Amino acid sequence: MEQLDYMVGEWVGTSSSYKNGELINQVPAFEKISYDLNKSIIVIELNSETLKLHTIIYFDEADGTYYYNPFSENGARKLTDGRFVVQANESKRFIFEKYEENGFREYGEELIDGQWVKYFEDVFTNTQ
Repeated sequence: MEQLDYMVGEWVGTSSSYKNGELINQVPAFEKISYDLNKSIIVIELNSETLKLHTIIYFDEADGTYYYNPFSENGARKLTDGRFVVQANESKRFIFEKYEENGFREYGEELIDGQWVKYFEDVFTNTQ
C-alpha cells in the first residue's frame, strides 16, 4: 500500500467536467483519503456538488493487484497499471497521480475515435 502514500490526506480543490475536450463545468470539491484496517485498505471519501463517492482500494498480495471499489451506482473497478489507471470499461478510465509539489489529481478519460479524451479532472491540494 506504500505506493499510494501520496494520496493520503485531506484535499480541497476543483472538480472540472469536459465534453469533447472543452471545459463545461467546475465545482469545489473535498476529498478525504485515509488508511484503515491496519493500513490494509485506503478509504476515499469524495464530496462535491456533482458527485459523492465512497471508495475502497485494496491490494491483493496473492495476485499482486490493486482493486478499486467505488460505492455508487457504478459498482467495482480494478486498478490496472503503475499510474493507477482504473479501467471502468472499454471506453472509460480514471487516472490517479501526484500533481505538482503538494498536489494530487484524478481525471477521467473516454475513448473517442481511437483517442483518449479527458472528460473530468479533480485537482487537490493537501490541507495537512
